[in-house]
Amino acid sequence: MAKSSTTKQTSSAGRPGDVVPGAGFDPAAKLGPDERAAAIETLKTKELDVLVVGGGIVGAGSALDAVTRGLTVGIVEARDWGSGTSSRSSKLVHGGIRYLEQLNFGLVREALIERGLLLQRIAPHLVKPVRFLYPLNHRVWERFYIGIGMAMYDAFSWSGGRPPGVPHHRHLSRTQVLRSMPSLKKDAFVGGMTYYDAQVDDARYVASLVRTAVSYGAHAASRIRIEGFIKVGERVVGAQAHDIQTGERFEIRAKQVVNATGVWTDDTQAMIGTRGQFKVRASKGVHLVIPRDRFQSNMGMILRTEKSVLFVIPWGRHWLVGTTDTDWYLDKAHPAATAADIDYILEHVNKVLRVPLTREDVEGVYAGLRPLLAGESDQTSKLSREHVVAHTVPGLVVVAGGKWTTYRVMGKDAIDEAVAAMDGKIPASTTEDIPLLGAEGYPAAWNRRARTARSFNVHKVRIEHLLNRYGTLATEVLQLVEQDPTLAEPLPGADDYIGAEVVYAASHEGALHLEDVLARRTRISIEAWDRGESAAPVAAKLMADVLDWDQETTEHEVSNYLKRVAAERESQLQPDDESADRVRLEAPDIAFGFDEDDVVVGGGRSSGAEGAKASDEQVVGEKTSEPE
Repeated sequence: MAKSSTTKQTSSAGRPGDVVPGAGFDPAAKLGPDERAAAIETLKTKELDVLVVGGGIVGAGSALDAVTRGLTVGIVEARDWGSGTSSRSSKLVHGGIRYLEQLNFGLVREALIERGLLLQRIAPHLVKPVRFLYPLNHRVWERFYIGIGMAMYDAFSWSGGRPPGVPHHRHLSRTQVLRSMPSLKKDAFVGGMTYYDAQVDDARYVASLVRTAVSYGAHAASRIRIEGFIKVGERVVGAQAHDIQTGERFEIRAKQVVNATGVWTDDTQAMIGTRGQFKVRASKGVHLVIPRDRFQSNMGMILRTEKSVLFVIPWGRHWLVGTTDTDWYLDKAHPAATAADIDYILEHVNKVLRVPLTREDVEGVYAGLRPLLAGESDQTSKLSREHVVAHTVPGLVVVAGGKWTTYRVMGKDAIDEAVAAMDGKIPASTTEDIPLLGAEGYPAAWNRRARTARSFNVHKVRIEHLLNRYGTLATEVLQLVEQDPTLAEPLPGADDYIGAEVVYAASHEGALHLEDVLARRTRISIEAWDRGESAAPVAAKLMADVLDWDQETTEHEVSNYLKRVAAERESQLQPDDESADRVRLEAPDIAFGFDEDDVVVGGGRSSGAEGAKASDEQVVGEKTSEPE
């Protein structure tokens, strides 16, 4: 177990966790263990203006929106920041070409305006342009038809009153397509069109967004499970919280509570005895990670399927290929990919590749759940990607549906609804002009990357890697290397990442468990051939020094992670969802650190007296959004 059941305390002078709304912006704010303890103390003792339940992209966006209006804000998450589909999307920031065909012009326009904001103002270090090929199979009518759609896509991207941040679409001949993508079959197309969207490390973005909210005074704590709501008459005035790290239960009082729990929305609503005004259905999306050298191309690709579209997305030294779109009624915390899902994706991408991909080419697999606004019998591929906000009962605002790309608008709409029920005049949203930590000064830092490399005696490629993950905060990671040069060494089996990033994840970015680092602060769990098995012991030892783990806890963290990897691999050999779900749930979930009976939380399974009360319906907190 840990060396101490309580989190170590420091002097409150200048402590990021003690920043109060109205006191200004604190660029040194972080999400370390001391800051978590300070946040929990505030949640227990102070009535908030707004409590956000759910630490995914929309919950984090709501917290930033509220705190930058001058409100007192808390945000809690049952697991890790972004641990649901907010970290399991297609990693795209896009308008959605296919929604044009559905005549959903408003959604496309809104998303493209947000894409421009993220690229150029809010997070230029995390959101990058990416070029896609749309192959054409018919010579005249298809080029005309798709060309009109692409022209509309470009026009909508300008409609927000600022440049889109990416080039316009272009028409390519068959020869030009072959020159750009020589690995395609020669008879698979007659030409093509290229257009631009953007991509993002979704998990990294969520952690940065939460930390930005903290820098403005929000009180943030992960591994806090909400088990019920506090009501006075018919009005919600707070929530009953359970600290999974220590076992402590406490109440959080707030004038308004925002429910941003994604696929758990219906379960959360059930805590107050109502299903709410709408229903949220879960749709599973699966992605494969393929080595970049398996086929040659200088751009990504979008392919039409009988059900939806399939993306082939450049991702560093890898390709991301997906997604599927099927109903999911099983464990919400750990959706499992099946052999059928993997074969479906390989079959469709192989239709256009000269050298087919096989199961042996798959480095990693991940699955996420879309929270779709649903009728009772709609197919998931046709359900709404728009979002809704409602005051389902006094004091409780629900925000659901939507796309990862439009998280900022969803957060703004949720807080608009919350403040409408508050006394006094509260300022309008300002998040359109608020960059994430690490964004300010990023272009200059990028231009100075060679000089920075010489200054820290690190290769320029390594500096580029850090700048594209941390922006100007990369200097904080490099300072760890200055203090301990061994932290510059790459992690075993994951050469893209260095030891300092693991330490930084635990000390600054709210990582409390090994899985948090290997699956989300880095993407080792899907990018490494061994899914992080080699890196796990080294990363755990580095985290132990920050989080005061003893040897037993360190070994337990490694063991849990390895069992997770084994269960995921085995589940991906199963023929159907039920079999895959059963196998995946054989891996232990993160346990209460205080319980000798190995009680686990989430995932609908438990052991021990406390765990007997835990169920999938009770575990809420992570806001998932569409795996775009």
